[in-house]
Amino acid sequence: MQKQLILSAIMFAVLIPESVSQFFDTREELVFYTQEWNGERFEDGRPRVPDDILERMKRVSIEEAWGILRSRGYHNQFEGDWVILHENQPVVGRAHTALYMPGRPELMDRLTEKGQQQGRMGAMNSWPIDALQHGDVYVADGFGKVVDGTLIGDNLGNAIFTNSGNGVVFDGGSRDMEGLSEIEGFNAFVKGFDPSYLMESMLMGINVPIRIGKATVLPGDVVLAKKTGVLFIPAHLAEEVVVRAEFIMLRDMFGHEMLKQGVYTPGQIDGRWTDEIKSAFLEWVEKNPEGLPMTREALDAYLRDRTW
Repeated sequence: MQKQLILSAIMFAVLIPESVSQFFDTREELVFYTQEWNGERFEDGRPRVPDDILERMKRVSIEEAWGILRSRGYHNQFEGDWVILHENQPVVGRAHTALYMPGRPELMDRLTEKGQQQGRMGAMNSWPIDALQHGDVYVADGFGKVVDGTLIGDNLGNAIFTNSGNGVVFDGGSRDMEGLSEIEGFNAFVKGFDPSYLMESMLMGINVPIRIGKATVLPGDVVLAKKTGVLFIPAHLAEEVVVRAEFIMLRDMFGHEMLKQGVYTPGQIDGRWTDEIKSAFLEWVEKNPEGLPMTREALDAYLRDRTW
């Protein structure tokens, strides 16, 4: 028993970096937590989902992506009930996470001291912003605090957009709604806007696993934020979600056209397709190459492994 305890302690020490657990020194932990990802990574260890996947993801609906994740056993990746700066402007990118907790004086002093030793400047809530990369979405667990929980105003909003070219998702508040709305290309999904300043909150981690409402978020997850809500897609499933969603779009395009023309009944289109409908679909694809949401090569590769 004693030997087992010693081994457990050694393993714990290897996985947890020195000083505060998961506080900034997180590359090894990120690789460990996201080992399903086999592609490129940022210097901080986050999976770097390719830009073209992010661009294609913008066309994917929340419902399509949610259904695909559920089929793979991911049931806790969606959070709704947001106040959205621009309702019809999606936010898509790689999650850059921050973990906030209610303030505690002596711990806040230690965290500030450590941040300053690492060369971090200004207030704590600016530190995650300084580390943003292009294409990131700043995702912060602000423990749902809105009044005195405003993580940014329009000054930090401008800095965020300058660094990432993207928006934010906060389980917390924001201030300066009017100023933020004037930043072209920027969008915010928050729990509320309030004129108060950030008080009694402290930053406990950057690029660590966090909770956003009912969802668990890992750094590098693909954020898909639309009017319906926000979905956090594990990096290793991002390409699968895009390709399967694009195929669903293609099936729907064909199905809608066939229904409008009266070629097939709703029951035939919504049910399991017969060989006749499959052949008609492939013929329709040949005649409408400009309507494909994916390349023909990608479609052919997908159909080779699909059982319809």
